Amino acid sequence: MSEQDIKATLQQQVLNALHNETALNICGGGSKSFLGNANQSNTQVIDVTRHCGIVEYDPRELVLTARSGTSLSQIETVLAEAGQMLAFEPPHFGNNASLGGTVACGLSGPRRPYSGSARDFVLGCKLLNGQGDILSFGGQVMKNVAGYDVSRLMVGAYGTLGILLDISLKVLPRSPSSVTLARKCNAAEAIKSMSALLSQPYPVDAACYNAELLYIRLSGSAQAVKEARTKISGETVSEADTFWEKLREHQLPFFNNNIPLYRIMVKPATPPLAINGTCLLDWGGAQRWLYSNEDIAEIRRQVEPVGGHVSMFRGAISGGEKFQPLPASTLLIHQRLKSSFDPKNIFNRGRLYSAL
Repeated sequence: MSEQDIKATLQQQVLNALHNETALNICGGGSKSFLGNANQSNTQVIDVTRHCGIVEYDPRELVLTARSGTSLSQIETVLAEAGQMLAFEPPHFGNNASLGGTVACGLSGPRRPYSGSARDFVLGCKLLNGQGDILSFGGQVMKNVAGYDVSRLMVGAYGTLGILLDISLKVLPRSPSSVTLARKCNAAEAIKSMSALLSQPYPVDAACYNAELLYIRLSGSAQAVKEARTKISGETVSEADTFWEKLREHQLPFFNNNIPLYRIMVKPATPPLAINGTCLLDWGGAQRWLYSNEDIAEIRRQVEPVGGHVSMFRGAISGGEKFQPLPASTLLIHQRLKSSFDPKNIFNRGRLYSAL
């Protein structure tokens, strides 16, 4: 089936769902299907995996355009051959991770505080909306957007606004040199150290605290890494790439747990929070993974006073929202956006918030 035929098939499925007012569950590789709320009953699956392939990539331009069903592994392999990378270091959470699911969930890896989030690297997209129209937003250069940048609005929307078809991303060269240092300390000392590094001219591109060890990754030119290495204490970590990959993919021993996993976002310098459970600090202290049997409402009551928010990443919830509840004014904006793109509410109904 040609690419045009695949698009036409997807478009017809949306039109049929619109006519019948049937809810659609957008499905790619399925590696992130555990995120968000469960699919509502009486939904139909719309599979986008056949809509795949790299559309355009010129390493000299630092821009790649690919279809949403393209596997993340294929994209990263092609980029690596040209000495480039997806700088936001997206997690896969499975061998079938696709570009569309990666962008729709808006997840970023350990490099996020230092290089930018997934949203920062999206330049443009093609979208199939809830009225069966194919819309184009943005482009393939950073200065191609005037007014509201709709393409970046799709990042983290969990498919509630439409089906991503094609996505253009800014890519970056891989660092020629990298070293990871580790030293033993307590959580408070780790937070203080990671926060201090944010104001220093060192090529830090990842920092986390796990199992009483503070890990700092330095990446850049060989000279810059060498100089920074002499000013930051810690022992060199062997097989560092494996460590950061396992952190990104939630494969470290810390993540071998069956109780609920919460994702807490706070200011990096926030002291350790007195919440029952076990915690891993990432993003220089800004992203905190917590395993706890505490009720999510109680965790939010402890996190909100420090300006943070909480989402349930893995696990079941009995009442309430998995993602941080929105203020009424913000929820109204979300509802208006949803109504503009998907007036019959057919896409991923309730996946992000019950009111969407």
